[in-house]
Amino acid sequence: MAVAITFPPDDDRPSAAGVRLIRCYMTHVSTQRFTAVILAADRTPNDPVALAARVSCKALAPVGGRPMVFRVLDTLAGSGSIETCILCGPAADILKQEPLFQERLASPRLSWLPPGSTPSTSVLTALSSIPGGMPVLVTTADHALLQPEMVEYFCREALASGCDVIAALASYGQIMTKYPGMRRTRTRFRNGDFCGCNLFAFLTPKSHVAADFWRRVENERKRPVKMIGALGWLVVLRYLLGRLSLEDAVRYISRRMGLQAGVVIMPFPEAAVDVDSVGDWDFARSIAARAECRI
Repeated sequence: MAVAITFPPDDDRPSAAGVRLIRCYMTHVSTQRFTAVILAADRTPNDPVALAARVSCKALAPVGGRPMVFRVLDTLAGSGSIETCILCGPAADILKQEPLFQERLASPRLSWLPPGSTPSTSVLTALSSIPGGMPVLVTTADHALLQPEMVEYFCREALASGCDVIAALASYGQIMTKYPGMRRTRTRFRNGDFCGCNLFAFLTPKSHVAADFWRRVENERKRPVKMIGALGWLVVLRYLLGRLSLEDAVRYISRRMGLQAGVVIMPFPEAAVDVDSVGDWDFARSIAARAECRI
């Protein structure tokens, strides 16, 4: 059972009173399927991971013998929750140089969009190309350990939440228990430390507002205090004093954006693994190698 924490955007009561816990049981069945958007552009020229792997872009760095982006595409293709995929990036000149991309794009279930200048602008462009009413899953090409069961779990819980937009988080404690020494950016709340999972669900037309909010905070994604600062310095003070709970943060975000936001806590520590550095790439490869040895 997962718990999606949601707050009405106009609720100004104390957090304990304002929380609406939606328990999503395994018996919930939905026939609604998602369009998946995969962000596959390098953030900077000469990406260190691409250079270390000797490939034209980071998305093509291999993990478990396969380029990360194709691992993600195969995972999404293996999920019953995904209808079609949009690959946002890499740049057109890289596509032309890489026959593997051309082979993949021959599939009617996969299309390509040129990347925007930032991840958030790429998401805004992709959302504008998708028919209204279609739920959208956003993830990244460097989500190298993503598995179909993670996608299924997140999509199911997101649809059952009643929210406009949902983000996936994983418990930092559970990650460290399974993978001691792993380096992850964490946000410290009063009721626990959590890491992002690069899984987002945009569930209603109203949710597009969230992509614009993301645009304003994305440069601070590795600095939780500055990112929380977008919600106001009173919120930052509560965070620094250790008094801000996850529930409070989601309530503030909902009010700030004028919609209903929520989170799904993922029971998979691997869901928090992405490849932002050469060290992350080495770690992801070691996890993938161990998983293959168990098969």
